[in-house]
Amino acid sequence: MGRNRILDEELDFLDKCSNEDLEVLVKILTHDIDGNERITEELTSTYSYKQHYPNHKMYLPLIKDEIHDYGGNTFMNIFRGNGVKYKEILIDCAKKMKVNFNSKNSVEDIEQYLLMKVLEESLEKTSLEELKKLLEELDIKTTNFTKQAIIAAIQMTIKKGGFKTYKIAVIVANSLSKQIMGKGLSFTANSILTKSISKIPSPIGLVLNGLWVAVDIAGPAYRVTIPICIYMAYLRAKTNIAV
Repeated sequence: MGRNRILDEELDFLDKCSNEDLEVLVKILTHDIDGNERITEELTSTYSYKQHYPNHKMYLPLIKDEIHDYGGNTFMNIFRGNGVKYKEILIDCAKKMKVNFNSKNSVEDIEQYLLMKVLEESLEKTSLEELKKLLEELDIKTTNFTKQAIIAAIQMTIKKGGFKTYKIAVIVANSLSKQIMGKGLSFTANSILTKSISKIPSPIGLVLNGLWVAVDIAGPAYRVTIPICIYMAYLRAKTNIAV
């Protein structure tokens, strides 16, 4: 990739991620949900990828380059020599998914609103009993057990951040991983999260399926950038919890 590399502080946190965390990100960048190699991807043809895969940390700058490239219009990238910063990609995806946000919001906030959007649509399709189980698992307190009140309580939890927000991010990212990788995320070191994942509302996978159909209609770049932004929201939440 001959290029002028973009300095993007919003992707600096990826330096703290494990190879296991980066595996899903690389898979999103290089393969579609059917497991076929993306025609437009360049990562797998690089010397560093061939030399170091699956030690993704060894070629992390190229992973960041690939994210930037997918975010920019291919024709425009010919003239730019590179793509666009991650926040611009995130804002574009949030608009495409009709997320309620302000472009002046922080990247972390916009990512949380994006997660909330995916989760909202899933929860709307979830039974009241499943919602109550999810509330209990996430230890979210409410005195009103109508569907609307429960969804509102979960939304407020996401806005507050912290470990509960991370658990919610895990739920969405795990469903995403199942569709991209054919398997869920690994939680061998955290039995609490393994228990949480077992209580996932099943409609999340259905909502993601519907999202991919909508994304196909919207344009090929969104098939990559929207899953990236959803997964990045999870990775950032995980990194923040670890700090």
